[in-house]
Amino acid sequence: MTLIRWNPVPVTPLRELTSIQDEVNRLFDGLFTRGSARGDLNALFTPAVDIEETPEEFVVRMDLPGVSQKDVKVSLMADTLTIRGERRAESLSKDGNPTRLERVYGTFERSFTLGSHVKSDGVKAHYRDGVLEVRVPKAEQARTKEIEIQLG
Repeated sequence: MTLIRWNPVPVTPLRELTSIQDEVNRLFDGLFTRGSARGDLNALFTPAVDIEETPEEFVVRMDLPGVSQKDVKVSLMADTLTIRGERRAESLSKDGNPTRLERVYGTFERSFTLGSHVKSDGVKAHYRDGVLEVRVPKAEQARTKEIEIQLG
């Protein structure tokens, strides 16, 4: 039986290309992530991310359910934003035996090249309701500038 990943978003050519790129990235992440060769599920925890670009800044939102704020670190080097952290396993009760364990725990690290000059001193990170939001302002030379056309 062949399993097909369900995608609730309508498929467009651009989305299909992005989906293929995501699958290739996931394949290579699985090959080079520690523990993947021995089937360690801790290596599978990869939080989902949305990245939005506005004329003034990049906005990165990462879902981190069950991750404490103190277990997350955000860094910026040149135009590469790195978010790393750890979701710790909850301790099981002493008298109970686990019937089913599906949630994945462990460390994660995601890096994103923003591809534009950014101001490192203006980066702001907020964590609320399990969602980390990082705002990275663009440097002046990276912002689109409207030029007024004059007559004659």
